[in-house]
Amino acid sequence: MKFKILADASCDIPEGFMEKYDISIIPIEVMFGEEIYEEGLETREFYKKLNETGLIPKTAMPNAYKFEKFYKEYCNKEDVFIFTIVISMEMSTTKIQAQMAADNLYMKNVFIEESASTTIAQGAIIVELCKFMEKEHDIEKIKEEFYRLRKNIRCGFVINDLKYLKHSGRLTSTSAVIGSMLNVKPIVSIVDGKVVNIAKCMGANKADQYLLDKIENIDEDKYFYLAHSDNLKAVNNLKEKVKAKISPNQEIVTGEIGCVVGSHVGAGCYGLGFFVKD
Repeated sequence: MKFKILADASCDIPEGFMEKYDISIIPIEVMFGEEIYEEGLETREFYKKLNETGLIPKTAMPNAYKFEKFYKEYCNKEDVFIFTIVISMEMSTTKIQAQMAADNLYMKNVFIEESASTTIAQGAIIVELCKFMEKEHDIEKIKEEFYRLRKNIRCGFVINDLKYLKHSGRLTSTSAVIGSMLNVKPIVSIVDGKVVNIAKCMGANKADQYLLDKIENIDEDKYFYLAHSDNLKAVNNLKEKVKAKISPNQEIVTGEIGCVVGSHVGAGCYGLGFFVKD
């Protein structure tokens, strides 16, 4: 049995893993004013455009047709099973679109579930699930592992400007109370599938320390994940601090926040993701 992973473009997977595990991505439309990019934008091009235009981009979830177009190639093949892992239902109803596509095809060889997350946290779940599938081929056990990973992922991100999250509605109204105070670094996490503001720190050093203090009960058998939106300096600085906190045997992987989530957090964001033990 061959397993195939499908995700939507709201997930961010560190370089190399897409090719290694043959992960396929359903693109998400990005809009800059009247300009529409149906396949999204390459990361560097996206942040260049973001900085040059000053516009707040919008995204549109993939419709059922995009999923159906992908599924047709594998529909009910006896030697292939598709695991479809998508963004949290609290942020988008992408899961419903994927399920509609599968239902239209009367597809049986597919598992569709929300990650209860997005960006590098969703990507981390997918990478670790792929690692698990290298040694386990029982579909039900793979599903169990997915739910375990979803339950045990932890993440936190330092946001440069909350206006993007507030504008897109991705931040809960009770969390969108921080103004653009000088040197205040808002920190957000994903709790029960929702983006919530969990702290505000004065300066990057205190923000980094807040994230480091949250690293507890870590599962050292899994990668430690870092990500950034056009802020390599900050994420590399955080990486050095993380190295001093975790086991030297635990590998750190760093990824970029792409155009989809980048439309909702803007440039300058950086953060981490890791798994806790059961």
